[in-house]
Amino acid sequence: MISPAMCRSAPRRAAQVRRLLSSAAPPAHAGAAVPGPCIVHKRGNDILHDPWYNKDTAFPMTERDRLGLRGLLPPRVMSFEQQYERFINSFRSLEHNTRGEPDSIVALAKWRILNRLHDRNETLYYRVLIDNIKDFAPIIYTPTVGLVCENYSGLFRRPRGMYFSAKDKGEMMSMIYNWPAEKVDMIVVTDGSRILGLGDLGVQGIGIPIGKLDVYVAAAGINPQKVLPIMLDVGTNNEKLLEDKLYLGLRQPRLEGEEYLAVVDEFMEAVHARWPKAVVQ
Repeated sequence: MISPAMCRSAPRRAAQVRRLLSSAAPPAHAGAAVPGPCIVHKRGNDILHDPWYNKDTAFPMTERDRLGLRGLLPPRVMSFEQQYERFINSFRSLEHNTRGEPDSIVALAKWRILNRLHDRNETLYYRVLIDNIKDFAPIIYTPTVGLVCENYSGLFRRPRGMYFSAKDKGEMMSMIYNWPAEKVDMIVVTDGSRILGLGDLGVQGIGIPIGKLDVYVAAAGINPQKVLPIMLDVGTNNEKLLEDKLYLGLRQPRLEGEEYLAVVDEFMEAVHARWPKAVVQ
């Protein structure tokens, strides 16, 4: 759970993250010491589909012309602050419209609206979290993240983080370089075996690393461009998941003993080879 002390101290830690987010630079440029303009090699829809570059309707007309965005966005230019206000209003409207609904339905609805923002505009997403961590921490992490993990395969929209599995044995050293960020400071990894009090959820446990890192960013001031959630899928002993046609993980019993340790060792060697100073939790 998120302690009251962490929530109270969040504003003091938020200034650094706001400065980092102000540049909206992608992970590949995360090593820049001073936030500011970055070179954009993408154009048009490729920018709008990249949550680190995308500013939605905040692109001024000069940038729309240079980046091939004119005609791909509604004509009105809305500032970052206006977008922030619009999202908060949408969230409060959702709260009002779901009064009287079961708690689980309301919690997942709130998570969905935040997740859609996360997929579309990471800069705005983290600003929303930083300014409202006390309200949103229970949505992005416990207790709502438990519901998300239980329903992950059905809720899946797009991948986030990295996925290593028992089927990748012998390939992990090359796989680690598929992540675009040159520098990663913190990794949170799970094998999905014990998710909160819910037991073995297999690959669906990825919600824990994602939510935990979002809390670290918003409440502890960690650079969001230098974190990496990882799922280590070694199978599952959850029969319900193995029989679920929508389940996104390996459909096999969980590895144990030396087989399991061999996968973990190879994964850790790959991480250490690329990011030797990263904290792995």
